[in-house]
Formats: sequence, structure tokens, C-alpha cells
Amino acid sequence: MAKSPLHGRRIHIAGSIDKDPLVARAEEAAHARDLVAQLVKALVKKGANFVIPTDAEPLRESDGLPICFDWTIWKALCDNLASRPSTVTGPFAVAVQHYKNEEQIPDQYVDLWDNLRAGSLVEVENAAHWNMASKRMEAQARHGDILITLGGTEGVLYLANLYHAAGKPVIPLNFEICSETTGSRRLYSYGLTSSQAPRLFRTLGEHSPHAWINRIRFPKRQGLAERVEVLVDLLEDLEPPRAFAVRLLNPDLPEFKAVEDHFETVVKPIIEDELGYRLVVIDGQQGFDHARVDEEIFAKLHRSSIVLADLTASRPNCFLELGYALGRCLPTMVMAQKGTSLPFDITTLSGHLWDAKAPLKERKDAFRIHWNAIRNRPPLVPSEPLIS
Repeated sequence: MAKSPLHGRRIHIAGSIDKDPLVARAEEAAHARDLVAQLVKALVKKGANFVIPTDAEPLRESDGLPICFDWTIWKALCDNLASRPSTVTGPFAVAVQHYKNEEQIPDQYVDLWDNLRAGSLVEVENAAHWNMASKRMEAQARHGDILITLGGTEGVLYLANLYHAAGKPVIPLNFEICSETTGSRRLYSYGLTSSQAPRLFRTLGEHSPHAWINRIRFPKRQGLAERVEVLVDLLEDLEPPRAFAVRLLNPDLPEFKAVEDHFETVVKPIIEDELGYRLVVIDGQQGFDHARVDEEIFAKLHRSSIVLADLTASRPNCFLELGYALGRCLPTMVMAQKGTSLPFDITTLSGHLWDAKAPLKERKDAFRIHWNAIRNRPPLVPSEPLIS
């Protein structure tokens, strides 16, 4: 059975139900909760991982049912753990919390949480020094790969902006559980404009982002199982996270053939086939989203997940793009053909010097070893608060 594109991807489902029963009718709220539980069940089978807050569970006065979906998601994870593929790597869920969260866990979920936390399935990201929702959302967006929203208000919009700034897809659902002028419904309405839909997410298949936005409109006659199936299809059709290639592209230079061969036989197979990224090379052969090539380069670079910077032939534009990537604190692998003369500031970054004459297996193994060594390397200048 082929591995799903969602295998190992971290899904973040965010939102809430409005307290006012006139805005969020009990029936629509129930549909939203059922969809979240069934969607999580389907995603677990596909090998997805999750990002989930651990927090209190406020209830609506009108019906005594939860406003948020977080503990619905935690329970669905536990109920469907047996269907998780054994080949999935990484923690099943990243739990983002602050210093009060342990005291706020609902009584009915304490045993569930303690069992999860005691094992290796959950990685706790603690934002204890920040008693601010925005800082916890920043931590969630750092770990998540895909954001799915339903309901909510300004917090959902803030999360959507964080994901968009990082080049990560935002999937807004149109459940009538919040005002149509805020939260997920506002995002959905934004995507109904064909020119704006690709800013929410990009896809690989025959359906454009705008076509998908219309497919997830979900008329009331559409059953729960069909809604979940359509959503999973959309998630599997999303463009993978980008790996931006900084490299020599001038075929008239003598080093070009070696660089081209290295990317085609070593870099691309590992980055795309093994690690699940989409290698992005701005060489004029692909479709452009912007009028100017420099804008195309830096827009794609800005919203890439990782950067592969090959400095063979020491081209000035490559150094410029490398500097931008480092300034953005993007995970960046620096490399060059063996024998390339590099400036001192670059050699201190511990780059990977590849040998064009080495056997292919040896070159691939060397690339993997170096990537695993530096992929979590901290930024050159860590972001530190003035006061905490």
C-alpha cells in the first residue's frame, strides 16, 4: 500500500464554537464536533501527527457542551491509536501548554492525559514563561505543517497569518459556528475569490485551490463520511512543504554540469522521495507567480520550510540568497563541490563538501549524515525577548 502524503505531517485543527446559540446553533455545533472526531480518526490511519493545545475546556452556558475542540481531538487520538501505522516517525502529538495547564485539565481527561504524557507518543512544548495566548500560538505554528480552522475569532485569524507567513497551508471550513465576519468563516469567504485562494494553500492535482474551496462548502445534505473523505482528499492533494534550492544555474560555467548532476542524483531524490519536500528551483522553466524574477525568488525563498544552499562557483546571487535564508532563521544546509574556495564566514557554518567523483551511494550517504547533523541547528542570532 502506497504511503500517504500525510504520513508524518503535523496537522493542527484550531477553532471554537461561539457562546451565543443564535450564532452557533446546537445542531451545527454538534456537526462540527462530529466532523473533528471523524477527521482525526481518518488522519490517524493515514499516518498523520498532530499539534494540540492542552488547556481548560470552557463550556457553553446554553447546552453545557465544549466551546473548543482540543479534548475532542485528544480523545479521538487515544480511541484510534491502534490504527496508527507502525512506520510513522516523530511524536504522535506535540502538546503546547503553559504553566497553569496541568491544573486546568478537565477531570474526565486527567487519566487520558497522564497515560499519554507518560509514554513517548507526546512531546510537550512548554511556553511557561509566557502567559499569553499569542506566544502559545506561535509555538503551535512552529510545529504544525497544516492548519485546519473552523469557527473561532481573532485567534484563528492570528494563527492563519502565522502559518501563511511560514508558507504553510491554511484550510478554512465554513461551519456556521461563528460570525461570518471573523474566524474561519472570514478566511473561507476570502478564499472564494479565485485570485486569493492560492494564498491559503496550493495543490498538485487537477483541482485548483479555488475549486477545492468550493468543494468544501459542504451543503447540509452532504453526509459526515463524505465530508471527511473530501477533506482527506484535499489534504493529500496539498503541495508538500518547499525546499528552496540556492545553486548555480548558468549552464555556460564549467561547474554547472557537476552541480546539475549532484542535485538530480543526490539532492532531489533524498529531499523529495525520502523526506517529503518539494524541491523548488527558480530557473525560468517553471510557472511564475510574480512579474519579476527577483520577486519570484525571494517570495518562494521567504515561505520555504528549508533551504539547500550550494555555493559552488561562488556566485554573488547565491551568497545573497543564503544570507536571506539565515536571516529568516530557516533550516539551511550549506554545501559546495569539494575544492570550492569559500569565505571565512561561510566555512564556520560547517558546510557539506560533496565529491563529484565519489560513488553515488557514498554521496547520498554523506548528504543524509550531514543533513541529520545540522537540520535542527539553532539560528545564528536566537530571538530573545526583552523581558519575560
